[in-house]
Amino acid sequence: MTDATTRGAHPTLDELRAEALAGGRAPRRFGSWYAAEHMLRAMRAYGWTIVVGALGQPLVYLFGLAIGLAALIQQSIPTAGGGHVAYLVFVAPALLMTATIAVASEEFTYPVMAGFKWRRYFYGFNASPLSSPQIANGVIIAASARMFFAAAAYYLFIWAFGAVLPVVTVPAAATAWLAVFVGLLAGLAFGMPLLAYAASLQEDTGQFALVQRFVFMPMFLFSGTFFPLTNLPIWLQWIGWISPLWHATELGRMASFGAPVDPVMLVVHLGYLLVLAVGGYLAVRRMFTRRLAK
Repeated sequence: MTDATTRGAHPTLDELRAEALAGGRAPRRFGSWYAAEHMLRAMRAYGWTIVVGALGQPLVYLFGLAIGLAALIQQSIPTAGGGHVAYLVFVAPALLMTATIAVASEEFTYPVMAGFKWRRYFYGFNASPLSSPQIANGVIIAASARMFFAAAAYYLFIWAFGAVLPVVTVPAAATAWLAVFVGLLAGLAFGMPLLAYAASLQEDTGQFALVQRFVFMPMFLFSGTFFPLTNLPIWLQWIGWISPLWHATELGRMASFGAPVDPVMLVVHLGYLLVLAVGGYLAVRRMFTRRLAK
């Protein structure tokens, strides 16, 4: 408070304006983090779902693969150094990438519709010193934190199951931890366009269910998750070519057990994921600004 206010005098309009501006500097400077804090606190409402999904899902998949499917598939997978790895080691990076994309498909759909339509808290944020891009950034930061948690948990489980090879066996395994960050990039590459699409919707008439059934599931099944993409007929391989899951899985396999990847394809994989993530982010900022300006 100003000296005039502490003495009991009425503050002037200039003093009130200066005080209001001073109070708004922190939200304007750290607005993205304020919005992210709200989104993270809102996740406490389904916190057990997050924990069970991050810890239970890898257990179910890895038990099924390590004890079930991997016991039936005896074929070994070649590595860049001329060695071979077990089927579980081949599948594990793909499951990690799938986990982060699954989180993106959750956090960038219904919570976004709630912010614009059902609970309309994005409009409340926008009435404060927070800008529209900061609100979008907060949604992305909060979802990225959950994606990173899921990827890190998955990595620890595949390490415990022996799906991360010792460095003495495969030297490339020294980079296996990079799969966590590749998974985060995969989640953003899939999630940014999805977030822009969710922000454009005025009503929920089943669009998100269609995304799960006709985008996420075909991508999961036909992106080289359980077998090399080249094993598919050519008329199905295109699903993998346009899928961020396949590009991320190829990078994850290269990092975790040294799967051979042509240098040109390495650039293609990284470039494709970055183009989706950055291009989608620009569309998200534009869509949030358009919706919140109404």
